[in-house]
Amino acid sequence: MRVMVIKKECRDSEPAAKPTKEMLAAFGKFHEELVKAGVVLASERLHPGSEAIQMRFSGGKGTVIDGPFAETKELVAGFWLWQVGSMEEAVEWLKRAPFEEGAELELRQVYEMPALGG
Repeated sequence: MRVMVIKKECRDSEPAAKPTKEMLAAFGKFHEELVKAGVVLASERLHPGSEAIQMRFSGGKGTVIDGPFAETKELVAGFWLWQVGSMEEAVEWLKRAPFEEGAELELRQVYEMPALGG
């Protein structure tokens, strides 16, 4: 099963709050463990939400929405796409991640094409 691990924005996600060398080293080690175990399919950190473009679709048309946007805790800062055997396995991996105090993440199973009728 594929699972997307979504990291929500927090004050530490913005460019002014650069991660410490210790935090970068801890995440580098954790990410390497995920890669060696064959879990990681993709992993990216996103630019801050303050640089995002948001769109809303209505009546078959897309409209750009000007900021300010929702609170930063409602925006995505980055993600992993993992290949795991179960949601429980994904949770166990994530429990080992060296996130800062108060970090919020969401795990969501990715639909496979047959489940969508494709």
